Amino acid sequence: MDSGITVTGTGQATGAADLLRLTLSVGHDAADVAAAVAQVAEKTDAVHAALSAQGVTADDLQTSSVNVYPQYADSMAVASYRASHSLTVTTRDLTGFGRLLNAAVDAAGNNLGLDHLQFDIEDKKPLMEQARELAFAQAREKAAQLAALAGQSLGSISAVAESYGHAPFGVSLAAGKASDAYRSELSVTPGENTIQVSLDVRWSWA
Repeated sequence: MDSGITVTGTGQATGAADLLRLTLSVGHDAADVAAAVAQVAEKTDAVHAALSAQGVTADDLQTSSVNVYPQYADSMAVASYRASHSLTVTTRDLTGFGRLLNAAVDAAGNNLGLDHLQFDIEDKKPLMEQARELAFAQAREKAAQLAALAGQSLGSISAVAESYGHAPFGVSLAAGKASDAYRSELSVTPGENTIQVSLDVRWSWA
């Protein structure tokens, strides 16, 4: 077995968010599947148009889920059918959340739900590099200390394994329909996002 030492170093880097992603859902109940799907399609098209008018590009609008399912009465008989279409909207205007939400509400009315919003960083490479450097420095410091305690000297590095973690700031919202609470523009605070890199580094003894 190769003699040496393996240590883990962890580094973190934090940066200001520059992206906002929100998930909007359009849902409708109807007596039959076709009617439910048709109403959702119409309302979803209206939401698309409203967001486009607010400057959201086609590349920043993405379908995240489409569902159609029966809803049952207490007797377990089918009472109606529900169709839903969820959209993920990406914007770089972090102050425009309330404006986009109001536009979607105007387009879909009480068929609209706000499910989730998340702040993120578009280009994570500089933070990744900073966190990686900090992780390696910590690993080297640990290895040097342990080598000294063991009466050894560090040789060359024989292996490095990296793991990565990203903690974007997100808010989960109770799924619900548009209401009077959406009539005024809501403001949200972006905060900061943290990138964490862990390195498992193996040194051979000199």
